[in-house]
Amino acid sequence: MVTTTAQVPRHRLAMLAGGIVMLAAVVLLVPVPTAVQLRDWATSAGPWFPLAFLAAHVVVTVLPFPRTAFTLAAGLLFGPLLGVLLAVLASTISAVVTLIGVRALGLRWTRLIAHPRIAAIDDRLRQRGWPAVISMRLIPAVPFSILNYAAGASAVRVGPYTLATLVGLLPGTAAVVVLGDALTGNVSPLLLLVSAVTACVGVLGLAYELRRHRGPARADRHENGPDGGRPEPDPDAAAEPVRTGG
Repeated sequence: MVTTTAQVPRHRLAMLAGGIVMLAAVVLLVPVPTAVQLRDWATSAGPWFPLAFLAAHVVVTVLPFPRTAFTLAAGLLFGPLLGVLLAVLASTISAVVTLIGVRALGLRWTRLIAHPRIAAIDDRLRQRGWPAVISMRLIPAVPFSILNYAAGASAVRVGPYTLATLVGLLPGTAAVVVLGDALTGNVSPLLLLVSAVTACVGVLGLAYELRRHRGPARADRHENGPDGGRPEPDPDAAAEPVRTGG
């Protein structure tokens, strides 16, 4: 018997819905500081500002806020080398903190939706989740925070997830820090080119992982049958006429 979301305890669904509403309210009501505001704060914070910037970046991006403002500000405030280091490090820490926080709340896909395919995908992510994480980090259109929440609810291991996040975020973050214009908001054509290239690499990586996953899954369905217990009938054998004695 397949369990669906209709069979999930109501209190768990209510908690999940309440959390989504609270996050949406925070995003809509709390303003994100601009790069110019961050620059003004830097003058008052003095030499401790890099650490303050790192902490603020981590805390804010744990919530579903876009990290673009912090990434642009990193280049404006600290230059390309330190800016890239701070932006990538803060984003990686934020991603890991979010993953651990989601798991501490007991939110797992296999608990919310007890379905054989969900369980199979979750098991796949446990065994080999890092290529999917790198691929999705390379695609600029994939929201940073949403991916963190989804990964936290999956069985992907923390170590590979952390390294894959670091590697996947580096190209796009470095491009935004170096090529982004935090003051005017103008988008460099070279930045668009880098984003398009990383997106293509990410999509190709996801497609490759899907093909790797579907191969064993198809073989397993053929061997065990769609219900997981009986093998699929051989159509050629079923087509043979039944011979009677005499």
